[in-house]
Amino acid sequence: MNDLKIFTGRAHPELAKRMCDYLDLPLGRLTIGNFPDGEISCKIEEDVRGRDVFIVQPTCTPVNENLMELLILIDSFKRASAERITAVTPYYGYARQDRKDEGRVPITAKLVANLLTRAGASRLLAMDLHAHQIQGFFDIPVDHLFAAPVIYQYIKGLALDESECVVVSPDEGSIKRVLKYVPHLGGKLAIVDKRRLGGVTKQANLIGAPIEGKIALIFDDMISTGSSICGAAQMVAEAGAREIYIAATHGIFCGPAKERLSKVPAKQIIITDTIPMTPERSLPTMKILSVAPLLGEAVKRIHRNESVSKLFP
Repeated sequence: MNDLKIFTGRAHPELAKRMCDYLDLPLGRLTIGNFPDGEISCKIEEDVRGRDVFIVQPTCTPVNENLMELLILIDSFKRASAERITAVTPYYGYARQDRKDEGRVPITAKLVANLLTRAGASRLLAMDLHAHQIQGFFDIPVDHLFAAPVIYQYIKGLALDESECVVVSPDEGSIKRVLKYVPHLGGKLAIVDKRRLGGVTKQANLIGAPIEGKIALIFDDMISTGSSICGAAQMVAEAGAREIYIAATHGIFCGPAKERLSKVPAKQIIITDTIPMTPERSLPTMKILSVAPLLGEAVKRIHRNESVSKLFP
């Protein structure tokens, strides 16, 4: 694996270091800074000619800054004659703008795909994209990973009684994603019927398996403002759930998310480290799981031209 090099931008260097620890590789050396006017500067501090380069940079908050930094990094490696450049974006920003649901709006997820490809990325490695069709926005290979194995392995370790567990989808759009957890954590499924009335989202009904006296496991791909998942948690609490666990891959936690989550009667809030978690956004009930080994194994398999799908039996 001498030709493999892993570099990181400033968005999440801790994750890149954990990946390198898993692979027993040194983190690549580069210098990133800002010019006095705020423009981003970059210099690669080692030879990468003919190397297989992976750039770890989730495009999380500040999204525009991190995205622009990723584009500049890709351009730097392209001009330094790297053989292949893989953008590792555990969290893919602008993913929620994936279609024209009304007139005169952009499809920004496609625009970002064009920018990454045009900058010189050879492939993309992402995790739990908000919409699967985003893979089709790229004209380069996309390896789409899922945090589900990491999350349900942790929940299995809690030794919950599977016969007492009900897997809950916070809205109709998350049903396919949540169904992946059902065979591993229990065979019962409940769905929160979420409706938008006059620009306000409201949880209207609870459909499926009975919740009263059960352990509710609520799953989503991300927690942004916390409106959907907190509303779902409140609904299952009112339905009589005796314990509530909330789990999501991406802990964005913007706006009133922390305040909302602190009021939810959840025993644990489980997220992964695709996005760095600062102390001011953290909660006492929060458990952060690392996806670095999963990403590291995917990087190794991509470098060796081995199957990535075998990571998900």
